[in-house]
This record gives sequence, C-alpha cells and structure tokens, in this order.
Amino acid sequence: MNPLALTYAETVALFRLRYGRGDHHAAAFYRGFHRLADNQWRDLPPFLAASRLAQAVADDLAPRPLVPVGQEVRDGVAKKVFALPDGLPVETVVIPMARHTTVCVSCQVGCRMGCRFCETGRMGFRRNLTPAEIVAQVHAVRTAPGPTVRNVVFMGMGEPLDNFDNVIQAIRVLSDQRGLNIALRRITVSTVGIVPGIARLAALGWPQLKLAVSLNAADDDLRSTLMPINRRYGLAALREALTTYPLARGNVLLVEYVLIRGVNDQEAHADRIAAFIEGLPVRLNLIPCNPGPHSSYDAPSAADVARFRQYLIDRRLFVRLRRSKGCDIQAACGQLGSALQTQ
Repeated sequence: MNPLALTYAETVALFRLRYGRGDHHAAAFYRGFHRLADNQWRDLPPFLAASRLAQAVADDLAPRPLVPVGQEVRDGVAKKVFALPDGLPVETVVIPMARHTTVCVSCQVGCRMGCRFCETGRMGFRRNLTPAEIVAQVHAVRTAPGPTVRNVVFMGMGEPLDNFDNVIQAIRVLSDQRGLNIALRRITVSTVGIVPGIARLAALGWPQLKLAVSLNAADDDLRSTLMPINRRYGLAALREALTTYPLARGNVLLVEYVLIRGVNDQEAHADRIAAFIEGLPVRLNLIPCNPGPHSSYDAPSAADVARFRQYLIDRRLFVRLRRSKGCDIQAACGQLGSALQTQ
C-alpha cells in the first residue's frame, strides 16, 4: 500500500483494520510522513513506544518515491525529471515565487489530446499516472529544503480530465489538512475542454478549486485545427459547461490563450474571444507561444504580444500577460516531454 495515495481518513481506516490502532497512531504517521523527510516519522513518540508497530507500518506502507534522474535549472525555475517504477520518465516544474513555491505537476506520461502547438501532445500517450505518482511529485518538493509549497497546478504533461479519477484522488490527498495541506483554492486543474469531465468536476461541489481552460481560438474551425478535441466538444458545448460551472464567491474561471504568431493574433480573433467569454466570470491569461524543438509555429514578438493585449483591453477584458518561465530549459507551457523523446 502506498501512503502517497491515501487521505487521512483512509489511513485511519487502514490502521484500525490492519493494526488495531486508531487515530493517535494514524495521525502521527500521516503528519510525519507528509511533513518530515527520510522516514523520520518513526522517531515520533507514538512509534518510539511501539517499535513492532513502526516496523510493520514501514514494511506495509512503502511510499515508492519517484527516482530523480535529471534536473535543469534556469533563473530559479527547475525542471525535474523523475523515473516511474516502470522506467518511464515524468517531468515536474518547480517555480519559485516571492515567498513560496508553485509546483506544476504531470498527470500522464505523454498526452492523447494532440494539440498542434504542444510538445507533449506531439509525443502521443503512454499511460496515466496513479494518484501516488501525482502526489509524489509534490511530496518530493515539499520534503526538500526550500520555500513552502503553496500552489499546485495541473499544467504539466497530460490532460487532467482524461485521467479524472486518479487526478481527483490526488487532489483529495494534496488538500488533506492533516498532510500536505494544499488548500483547494491553491490548486488549479487545466483542461483542453473535455466537456463531460468539466461536468464531473462541477458535480464534486468544490467551488474553491480553480479551473483553467485552454481556449487558444474562439472560432470552431481554427480551434479544431489547433486542438482536435474541439471536433468532439465544440465551443458552444464548452461555453455551456463553463456557464453552469459552480464558483466560490470571488473566484473566476481562468481562460488560457496561447498567442501564436500569424495564426490567432489578429484583431478579429480578439473580437471572437470577447464574444465567447461575454457574461462569464473570467480572467484571461495571455501566454506567448513557446515553440519546442519540433514546432511548426512561431513565437510572437514582444510587439505582437503588446498589440494583441491592447486589442483585448480595448474590449474591456480582464487580461493578464503570463510571462513564460523556463523556456530555455524546455519547461514552459507546452514544452514538457523532452525526456520522453529518448524512450
């Protein structure tokens, strides 16, 4: 059993069933496991007084941490490469902020969505990550020296709503107050727009959880060219799903727009964006395209970005320019997956 896949309540139930112990020992293990490194939970008083129990727990609850096999760092941004138990690599990006850290996690090895501007999508799909493999990425950063991990974004390799059940269990573990304690309002799930998945997410009743939707074009023809998922779930269906999505007071939907030079950067495109999000509580994140080594698209110039941003502002849209971090180490939006190319 891997404790990285368990919530506190599930850990308590396991301690009662397997060891005949209750909340006291389960709470000590759970807090210690998630907040201390190198099995230091065994040095906590409840386990020092019960060495046989400590050994049984250590034997049964093997965390199987991810094995670090590579790291690149540039300007504080770190792209970590971990080996999964089957040898496949997964990439995680650690982004330093002023007083805390954001961890960009992967949820799949590869991706089956096939977005044309995305390196991960170009590689195809290998497999889903388990809840434990998702949580392990945050756990590895959390238990290492450094600023507190405050934010987790599902914007790494893979489509979260294509691995729905495992992602949701991972979020339950990540947000458990007895363990990693990442507040739901600090967790963002990014999707290309799988409408049934958005509906399932809405049904969970987690209005604090942030939802980000990768739009990239607001007309069906262009969006279907850039993002094949649009042929299945078009813009009308996507807008309907966003219209009915529950949000906590003060929360907004995040709409991501990757700006590609000569493709979706004209004033008419801004008009279509404004029409699509009219009436929705939206913050629009404008992201300059980060071409990977095999991309057929071009990054916009600074002047291109400024011009298009002004188009959006002129239409009274709340737009934020998201500065890409980690481009030089293939760690920016749409660039992950270089380790997989060698497999």
